Amino acid sequence: MQKLGDFKLPHFFNYPPYFTLQPVRDTREKQVQLWKELILDYCRTQKIFVIGLEEDFPLFSNAVIERSLTHEAREAFLSALVSEGRAEWLDKGHRKCLILWHRIQDWADIILHFVKDNGLEDSVITVEEMRSGIECRGTELHGIDRTILMRALKLLEQKGKLAIFKGTSADDEGVKFSM
Repeated sequence: MQKLGDFKLPHFFNYPPYFTLQPVRDTREKQVQLWKELILDYCRTQKIFVIGLEEDFPLFSNAVIERSLTHEAREAFLSALVSEGRAEWLDKGHRKCLILWHRIQDWADIILHFVKDNGLEDSVITVEEMRSGIECRGTELHGIDRTILMRALKLLEQKGKLAIFKGTSADDEGVKFSM
């Protein structure tokens, strides 16, 4: 089985037709499903949150079989993730895509577990500490994309689980949990 660093690639990754958009509907649906799962799994294990359509992305080419996805195929697979709520285009030109390997609600649940596991109920913590502090090391929150984190925090704020305090800069925004 081929690997990309420590990531095991699925068998279809060595099958040249999967690097070309398939014309037959049933075959294309299976192809799109396989690519969606691969992109989400790879991004989750490698902690990748943004994919640039025009940038080199390791999954979009396979040197072993000398195949690369076309721009159309890349956009089709990412658009399929967008249509399922597992990704969002960051620009109107569809050049950058935010990958939601966890949905925002799931990230909110992860934050609540993090708060409970670390005894942070009724505490204040900065947004940056949630992304890169000592407590978050070894958790899924470590290195989380700021956009995703802020959306999950705002969701929790709407539910009355916390309050977000604006600081003088983005680095000193705080969160007061009340659970």
